[in-house]
Amino acid sequence: MSVKTEFSIKDLENLTGIKAHTIRIWEKRYDLLEPKRTKTNIRHYDMVNMTKLLNIAFLYNEGYKISKIAQLKSAEITQIIGESNEEQVQHHALHHFKQAMFDFDQALFDKTYYALTRKASFESIFFDIFIALLNDIGLLWQTGTIDPVHERFISELIKQKIIENILKAQNSIDKNKKPKFALFLPHNEIHEIGLLFANYTLLNQGHQTLYLGTNIPIDNLEHLTKHYDEMIFFSYFTVKPDEQSVAEYVKTFQAQVKSEGQYKLWLMGSKIQGIKPGSLGPITRLIYNLEDLTRHLQTFSL
Repeated sequence: MSVKTEFSIKDLENLTGIKAHTIRIWEKRYDLLEPKRTKTNIRHYDMVNMTKLLNIAFLYNEGYKISKIAQLKSAEITQIIGESNEEQVQHHALHHFKQAMFDFDQALFDKTYYALTRKASFESIFFDIFIALLNDIGLLWQTGTIDPVHERFISELIKQKIIENILKAQNSIDKNKKPKFALFLPHNEIHEIGLLFANYTLLNQGHQTLYLGTNIPIDNLEHLTKHYDEMIFFSYFTVKPDEQSVAEYVKTFQAQVKSEGQYKLWLMGSKIQGIKPGSLGPITRLIYNLEDLTRHLQTFSL
């Protein structure tokens, strides 16, 4: 599969937030970009132009006048960005993470991330920056501005950082305690970031967990009941299940796991949004976002 290396003016608008009409004015007035044109005179831009506009947009959003930016060489723009005081930490980090995505530059991603860790907790980085980044990238992917491989590259790097913090949290857990939670994604579900962060949160709150990972059929869960008298099964529904409703999934879970109250089910993810609390029976708890998870952990009893 080839990776996208040419972009329409609409792609640039989606990526930078600068309106296509404004980009055209900047081109004409300041000769900022050098688009190629099709036989029908439609603009398209290469990676050099895309990166340049991404940097220009950063400075413009930082308050630099476009007339001033137009006088700078590309190397000078890059230098100013590198030397910026990072007062707007989120904007600065998002810019570098997006640049890392287009260049498939893991070193830049890591450098940006570890600079953030010197100023903020991992939780703050995740909620304030990683979620915003994933939302932006999701929109760029849906509009065709980026390829799926860009989204996968960034998603895997974010997963690595969550796993790093999971390993740190595990070091403070009493390994002799029985696990209270078994975390899994349903059959054919591969969107793992939410579940990984939930696992980190549980461990960070002192709860021992079993992490089963992606693509787990319900009938596989029954095997755990032979080893543990009670447990909370924890799942994150992003796009699955799709052949049955969440309510039907819960009924199947109860039948397969043979739950009599000692095995509960906590659910998160986009598939449960809009379902009323308590509507899926006494063994099922719905948690509507990751920020609420800590609050639920403070009040629950196994």
